[in-house]
Amino acid sequence: MSTIIEEDVTDTVLVDQDDDGIVIVTLNRPHKLNAFTKAMWGRMGEVFRELGANESVRCVVIRGAGERAFGPGNDISEFKTDRSNARQAKQYGDLMHGTIQALKSMPHPTVAMIHGICVGGGMEIAGLCNIRICGKSSRFGAPIAKLGLVMAYEEIGALRDLVGSGRALEILLEGRIIESAEAEHMGIVSRVVPDTKVTDEAMAAAHRIAAGAPLVHRWHKKFLDRLADSVPLSDAEKDEGFACYDTNDFQIGYQAFLEKKTPKFTGR
Repeated sequence: MSTIIEEDVTDTVLVDQDDDGIVIVTLNRPHKLNAFTKAMWGRMGEVFRELGANESVRCVVIRGAGERAFGPGNDISEFKTDRSNARQAKQYGDLMHGTIQALKSMPHPTVAMIHGICVGGGMEIAGLCNIRICGKSSRFGAPIAKLGLVMAYEEIGALRDLVGSGRALEILLEGRIIESAEAEHMGIVSRVVPDTKVTDEAMAAAHRIAAGAPLVHRWHKKFLDRLADSVPLSDAEKDEGFACYDTNDFQIGYQAFLEKKTPKFTGR
């Protein structure tokens, strides 16, 4: 007889912030390879929105619990209970898409620390991160056509932004599992490292980010997102590119450079 594990949804998404402003978000269902549930999607959205509003955050690192998987996608057991028809699936999808938008619009830099399997919804979450570091044994894919499922606009748009329309269709049409080297070539991940170095490399990236001026990081993310829109920039938007000169962080960085010291930015 199988054992039913009762889950507290707050335990499925763990949040830990260090003194440098680096936050580690752990997708915590290791007994299910961190497969996502409906409640977990909701909790992720809450966490991402809370972190986005927290100005003390310098970088957000997202990982799966353990080293077997970042995440294999949604827990298939919920198809019977929460996604058995179009009405239920839309409710589930609305929750997912709210979480996707919360991560996509996160003002702080994000790093995906990818151990092992990263498929379906797991690949969607990892793919929304600004820097994605995986181990050589990691595997990727979105074999949803084999389940008769469609990737909705919000999700397929994120995949297109990550790898382009041609690659996105290749991933979806073939539904094959992609090894790490090809994933790097496609742009699914930023870099591949030995499995034993994934944690170290991801945290090193996070510390490099946290050492920079946080307002500058937020501006760069904002500008790149804005440039994805074909509407011409307004004069006010163009002028925002020079607003950094009036910040305390510019003065701190400039003086530290002159004095050959390490700057300690305040985010002001």
